[in-house]
Amino acid sequence: MMKKVLVLDIDGTLTNSKKQITEATKQAIWKLMEAGHLVALASGRPTPGMRRYERELELDKRGGYLLSYNGAKIVECISGEVVHQNFLPLHVVPELYEFAKERGAGLITYDGDIVISAFEPDEYIKLEAGINWLPVREQPDFVEYVNYDINKCLMTAPGELAAAYEKELQERFGDIISIYRSEPFFIEIMPKDINKAVGLDLVLKGLGMDRSQAVCCGDGYNDISMIEYAKVGVAMGNAQPAVKEAADYIAPTNDEDGLVDVISKFF
Repeated sequence: MMKKVLVLDIDGTLTNSKKQITEATKQAIWKLMEAGHLVALASGRPTPGMRRYERELELDKRGGYLLSYNGAKIVECISGEVVHQNFLPLHVVPELYEFAKERGAGLITYDGDIVISAFEPDEYIKLEAGINWLPVREQPDFVEYVNYDINKCLMTAPGELAAAYEKELQERFGDIISIYRSEPFFIEIMPKDINKAVGLDLVLKGLGMDRSQAVCCGDGYNDISMIEYAKVGVAMGNAQPAVKEAADYIAPTNDEDGLVDVISKFF
């Protein structure tokens, strides 16, 4: 049997609309792991925001990997070892701050298990903090405060505006950082050339494996890189249209235990 790696986005993929892993999905994942395959969770979430699902799937006991911040930080679950991480160049933070301030957009980064907001938190920042079970703190001196290594920033705005800001940011900063959306209202601001596919490639090479052994599942824009990279790229039935276009297979939705179907079909 050739060992494979099942790589899962969290929100809208591993979890249903209630942010829960169903019992059927959990049992299917455990059965897969008992058969000798590996599981990695790949999310735009900060590492602390992934820990609940790591524990629920018992990856900290059974083994697996967390690719947080869209792959900018990779953690081996049993040991807790940081396998690899990349950081944003801090000299872009003042410019990102001014860009967001001029447009009334939200801007955050993370300090351990705290969400640091440059301005009064908008509804999208409150959502980000809420789904990660992290407190959010407004930091008026954001530019001076962020003088430590950070894996990413997140800019927020309503979908139509975020699409325009994404293009502006790419034109202005695309030669030094990576910018792409995860949700219509979340603009991920990442170290240059970092995405889920790059993080996954590092994990696979470290294991002596390659992309032919990867099955990647997602629903958001930031999942496209790993869906295109994998031997089998899966879009959930609830995925954004662009994600479905990039996929080899479209599974049932996250509210229909779509991952159970994927595991049955490809493992």
